[in-house]
Amino acid sequence: MKQDPQFTAKLQDWMNTPDSQKDWDEGAILLLQLSGNRIMYQNISVNPKGKAEFIKGQLQKYLNFRLQQLTHEQVEEMQQKVEVIVQKVIKPDVANINRSAEFADFKAGKRPDHDSLPEEIQALYVENLDLVHRMRETHMKLRSLSLADATCPDSERYPYLKALIEYDKKLHENWDVYDHYVANTSATVDDDSAVIPVDEEASKEATDTVAETTETVADAPEAEVKTTAKKTTRKATSKKTAAKKA
Repeated sequence: MKQDPQFTAKLQDWMNTPDSQKDWDEGAILLLQLSGNRIMYQNISVNPKGKAEFIKGQLQKYLNFRLQQLTHEQVEEMQQKVEVIVQKVIKPDVANINRSAEFADFKAGKRPDHDSLPEEIQALYVENLDLVHRMRETHMKLRSLSLADATCPDSERYPYLKALIEYDKKLHENWDVYDHYVANTSATVDDDSAVIPVDEEASKEATDTVAETTETVADAPEAEVKTTAKKTTRKATSKKTAAKKA
């Protein structure tokens, strides 16, 4: 539906006028021109100032849509996206039959280690449950719209479609972070415990020397064993040090 830019500018000027200076009769007429709802106009024209908040709210909704400069095709595309969201997330038919089934399905996405996760990660799970509730409420409002007498049904649907798409986007972003969060398990290695490459031949030679020495001193007197063991340790250590330097 092609929009009249002059009418949009007139509407914007009226909305930008301070409330104390607004012509509420004019506001009621603007709303009639946009909605085509004569019954509504008759009700508010009796005392338009008393319906000030209602008139402002309705006209702001129309202005937002017109400033977006959306076409009917674009709104229909948004509607198709919402229909997919409804079937995958909101599931109105299932929820109406058994509301607890929805919670059980949502609970199935809870991680086994949920309680050990950081608070900010746990909060994403809680937020998603609230998002689903808000999506359901918004969808109910969308379904309850009466568009039969509206001259611009697209502007009536647009704010609800936009909200549902944004809620769904946030829902998936939260799930992505929550599902893929991995605790930092990397350990810091001290310099003293760092693994140093050792020459294989030098290492084998040191091991063989210890083995030979052990066999030699197995039957020796205690004093000799102690002395020999000290020499063997010094010898093995010297070779390992040489290997490290190599």
